[in-house]
Amino acid sequence: MIGGPVTEGESIRVLVADDHALYRRGLEMVLSAEEGIEIVGEAGDGAEAIRRVEELLPDVVLMDIRMPRRSGIEACTAIKDVVPSTKIVILTISDEESDLYEAVRAGANGYLLKDVPGEEIAAGIRAVAEGQSLISPSMASKLLTEFAAMIKKSEERPQLPVPRLTDRELEVLKLVARGLANRDIAKELFISENTVKNHVRNILEKLQLHSRMEAVVYAVREKILDLG
Repeated sequence: MIGGPVTEGESIRVLVADDHALYRRGLEMVLSAEEGIEIVGEAGDGAEAIRRVEELLPDVVLMDIRMPRRSGIEACTAIKDVVPSTKIVILTISDEESDLYEAVRAGANGYLLKDVPGEEIAAGIRAVAEGQSLISPSMASKLLTEFAAMIKKSEERPQLPVPRLTDRELEVLKLVARGLANRDIAKELFISENTVKNHVRNILEKLQLHSRMEAVVYAVREKILDLG
């Protein structure tokens, strides 16, 4: 079934996207032994993942972040545009908060670390297929800790004049807030990817912040940016 939650008695059709063939094989072996889960295809990079999703229309995609040609984040954004009914679970070794934030902004329905047992991956597939969201407990804890730190930092920060961002920096910041990767921001604004990186670095330096997520939260709070 396509276009809604998987109903009882139907197999959940899964596509595995990871650039390591050996890991794909192992994951497929583990999941094929799970009742109600059917592996319908695989992809070795982000661009192939997008093509395979359009072709196979899986219920769930298991997607790594670090992949050639197009990253898992970029593929996630593209897949949500072309096949919005497909659920995406990021399955990665990255426990970086910034990767979690960007995955959520790109439309991912779940974020699991590769060190979780196979049965937890299967449970995660079933959960997102039923319309739930999930994050590895360790990442959820980091998320809460990060937001608590951001709130505390904002409360402790002296009330200085808001740094002035240029019109171009505001344009870049707004696209960052929409979850676009540097490459997509470059295309949107007809500038080079390196120029986008320079703008992001300048924004963080001006605001005295460390991450893209902090910049967006700060800009909204200080009414520098209205996300509408």
